[in-house]
Amino acid sequence: MTRFGYTLMTEQSGPKELVGYAVDAEKAGFDFEVSSDHHSPWLVSQGHAPYAWSVLGAVAQATTTVGLMTYVTCPTMRYHPAVVAQKAATMALLSDGRFTLGLGSGENLNEHVIGEGWPAVAVRQDMLEEAVTIIRELHAGELVTWEGQHFRVDSARVWDLPDDGVPIALAVSGEQSVERFAPLGDHLVAVDPDADLVSQWDALHPGGGSRKIGQIPISWGPDEDEAIARAHDQFRWFAGGWKVNADLPTTAGFSGATQFVRPEDVAESIPCGPDLDAIVESVSAYWEAGFTDIALVQVGDELQQRFLDEAAAPLLEKLRAASPS
Repeated sequence: MTRFGYTLMTEQSGPKELVGYAVDAEKAGFDFEVSSDHHSPWLVSQGHAPYAWSVLGAVAQATTTVGLMTYVTCPTMRYHPAVVAQKAATMALLSDGRFTLGLGSGENLNEHVIGEGWPAVAVRQDMLEEAVTIIRELHAGELVTWEGQHFRVDSARVWDLPDDGVPIALAVSGEQSVERFAPLGDHLVAVDPDADLVSQWDALHPGGGSRKIGQIPISWGPDEDEAIARAHDQFRWFAGGWKVNADLPTTAGFSGATQFVRPEDVAESIPCGPDLDAIVESVSAYWEAGFTDIALVQVGDELQQRFLDEAAAPLLEKLRAASPS
């Protein structure tokens, strides 16, 4: 059965609001909730960037059934992998096993803040592979000393660990990254409904136990024109794609790179307005590509509560009726 998730978008809402939304999303019937993990919003108009791990800790105590996940954390620059291993284990315990650690190679926008520059993509991939290996070793509960190409660990141990470990989902974007990271990860993360990625991942994960977790923005609202304007104002960065978005360093850079993106361009890639059937049609590309889990992003904070109160439950009903059972 296809599972549907709700995105705790840290770039567009404050921490207390996010916890409230998480509670209401669980009540509306979402199966899981994912949180972005950024140091900065993409655009100034979004206006927020609370610390994702504090928010998730609060959400773990305020909810009881929904799965929780980072979507995604970069364990290579802002965070040392030994620190990520510790806080992921703590989140798994606080949530009674509901937490999945989503990891990726990161974006310049968030990682440049520590003043260490931004490596080339090949180096970032090497760093991610090494980081995941360290996290896996620490989650095994042993004392770890590591001397690698990018990281050092000196006599570290994670003392509070869940009995069943912490599942790890890894963000991939192409054939080479799947080949590299599928053996290291339990689950796949991707933001494009690419059936080839899914089939390649499944070939390296026989048995069908691996989740394929996608994400899609929507701009629900009673007025279609207002929904398009909101999506253009706060989500036009989405048009750049991963290869562009990973390398731009500041909100000013995203603003400049998207200055010629028109509202109608955004409306072509993001379903906007009150039509729930149009949203279902857009989301269907993911389950048709083989994704098992699809997280929705409701664009903007302005109508977030109204979306959860009025649209979320009927939308979930339509999605479940249309998706594979």
